[in-house]
Amino acid sequence: MTITRQDLAELAVFAAVARHRSFSRAATELGVSPSAISHSLKGLEQRLGVRLLQRSTRAVVPTETGAQLLGRLLPTLDTLSSALEELLEDTGEPVGRLKISAPRAAIEELLAPVLAEYLLRYPRMRVEVVEQELMPRLIEDGFDAALFYGDMMPQELVAVSLDSRPQRYLVVGSPDYLARRGVPQHPRELAEHTCIGYRLSATHHYRWAFVDGGTLLELEVDGPLTTSTPTLYLKAALDGLGLVYCPEEEVKTDLAAGRLVSVLEPWSPTFEGFCLYYPSRHQLGKGLRCLIDMLKARNNK
Repeated sequence: MTITRQDLAELAVFAAVARHRSFSRAATELGVSPSAISHSLKGLEQRLGVRLLQRSTRAVVPTETGAQLLGRLLPTLDTLSSALEELLEDTGEPVGRLKISAPRAAIEELLAPVLAEYLLRYPRMRVEVVEQELMPRLIEDGFDAALFYGDMMPQELVAVSLDSRPQRYLVVGSPDYLARRGVPQHPRELAEHTCIGYRLSATHHYRWAFVDGGTLLELEVDGPLTTSTPTLYLKAALDGLGLVYCPEEEVKTDLAAGRLVSVLEPWSPTFEGFCLYYPSRHQLGKGLRCLIDMLKARNNK
């Protein structure tokens, strides 16, 4: 089968809709109208003789055939995108777009101090930052990179250390909760306590980690609430609902004020700070390299 210019355009449209699971968001990314997106996809499905997307009033999701095509298509589109980016970069100035995922703490600590300077220095770059606490799906959701905790990302991603501050993790609870339920003296006693769970992704429930005699001890905990939102799990701890496991930086003010109390500190681990991640099969474009250089330079001061 000969691939035509129309085929390439319509396949790119299909990949955008399948990644975003939205006609409107794909239209925004591609700079066209939602009706043009719909017309393009209808033409592609008619020519191929297969349905690639299931459409409803609430969602757009790939069919089984569509999901198979998307898995084969994304690496090819990534390669083409990298080739065009390299061609543009021959001018010496980075050109293009970056879409970055990061939790609020990483945005405040790392991105916010350098992003305005980056965009002033490289005016032909366009950057979209998406704040999310969950572990991102980089390729499926169209991200070029993510800032995330150093110990929590999949191995298939390339990690770039930014020398950000190490994160010490504490178990904290309100004085009222500890007066009612007692103070745990060893991590294994958490099985007798109400714990607020932390969700990394739709399928990944984070286990609480401790250091026991030089060995990492990871425990499943249980309780009435699981969330990936710091505001929600901290409010639950302050209200006496249960114990929370979180970075020390998030609770230092509440600890100093006595609103929360740290327990199990002899077992509290320290992990690497935020890292930048990108898909291992992607080439590191000049725009992202320049941003990494600026992040490293600031954090090495």
